[in-house]
Amino acid sequence: MKQMEVVGVRVEMPSNQPIVLLKELEGDRYLPIWIGAVEATAIAYAQQGMLPARPLTHDLFKEVIEALGATLHTVNITALREGIFFADLVFSNGAEVSARPSDSIALALRTGSSIFVSEEVLDEAGVSIPDEQEDEVEKFREFLDTVSPEDFESGA
Repeated sequence: MKQMEVVGVRVEMPSNQPIVLLKELEGDRYLPIWIGAVEATAIAYAQQGMLPARPLTHDLFKEVIEALGATLHTVNITALREGIFFADLVFSNGAEVSARPSDSIALALRTGSSIFVSEEVLDEAGVSIPDEQEDEVEKFREFLDTVSPEDFESGA
């Protein structure tokens, strides 16, 4: 199992499908996981530290876990079958519960729990981006954010 960090939630174009992007803590592989819009919002809220006026489902689940005297130890993304990712929630009392990775990640962000991905899943679906290419990709994204079509018009 490899420990991962959540890079963020993006929307893939042209399908407008949300993706959560994970990155190896010690390595150069990224793992994109297509998720639903509700889960994307829950992950983004947790990353930004936003607290809605009323608890979202993942906030409620965190409170229930704490009320039962347990903690979420880790989230393990364990398998990829026919394009579907599978995860397990591992609790401090030794219990394990199967869950969708998107819900698991949203909960991990709220509880400060570690996220791990099996080596097999990373080998199958991970994308390797060396650090020097990552810097270039980020510079290009920043450029695209500031450029307008008029910048490409010829002066002649």
